[in-house]
Amino acid sequence: MSNPPLHREVIKWLQGLELSFYPKNLRRDFSNGYLIAEIFSHYYPQDFSMHSYHKEVSFSTKQQNWRRIQQFFQKHNLNIKKATVDGTLHCKPGAADLLVQDIYSILTNQSVPAVQRQQADFTDQAYQQLLPSLARSTASTAIKNNLTATEIMAEPDMSTNQRKAQIIVRRHLEHRAAERSLLPVKQTEFNKPVEKFT
Repeated sequence: MSNPPLHREVIKWLQGLELSFYPKNLRRDFSNGYLIAEIFSHYYPQDFSMHSYHKEVSFSTKQQNWRRIQQFFQKHNLNIKKATVDGTLHCKPGAADLLVQDIYSILTNQSVPAVQRQQADFTDQAYQQLLPSLARSTASTAIKNNLTATEIMAEPDMSTNQRKAQIIVRRHLEHRAAERSLLPVKQTEFNKPVEKFT
C-alpha cells in the first residue's frame, strides 16, 4: 500500500525482458507465478518450458505454478524466502515488489540499493499508520485486510487460521492501546468528576 516503487534499474530490466505482458499491478500480475516463470525462462530455458505454466488466476493454478517454481529454487539453491513467495501468492502488499527485487539481484548479480529494501512484513500496518486514528481499521477489518481467502484455502485447518486471526487482533489491539496512551484525555460530560449538590 505504501510500498516504495521498484527501483529504476529493476524496471528497465523487466522492460528489457520483453515479457508476454508488462505487469501493471505487481500484486495481481505476479501472484499466479506465470511472469516469474517467464523471467526465469530467459535465464534457464532448459528448466522452464512455458507450456507447463498457466496464466489463470484460480488458486489451484497458482499453487501448481508456484510449486514448480519453488522446486526450481531448491534445485538451484536460490535464496528466495518462502514468506516472500507466499506473500506474492496471496497478493500481500509489498511481497511481489520484494520478490522481483530479489530475483533481479540473483539473476543479474547486482544489488538493489538498501533504500529500496523492505522488511518482509506483508500487513497493512504501514498504511494504517498513515491514516488519522478515526479512519483506521477496526479489528474485523484488520482480519479481512491481513488474512486473505487464499491463505485460508491453502491452510484449511481451522485452528491454524484462528491463531492467525488472533495474532492479527492482538497486534491491532496493541497498536490501538499504544495510540491511545499518546493521546491526551479530554474532559467530557461523561468523565467529569461528579459535583456534590447541597
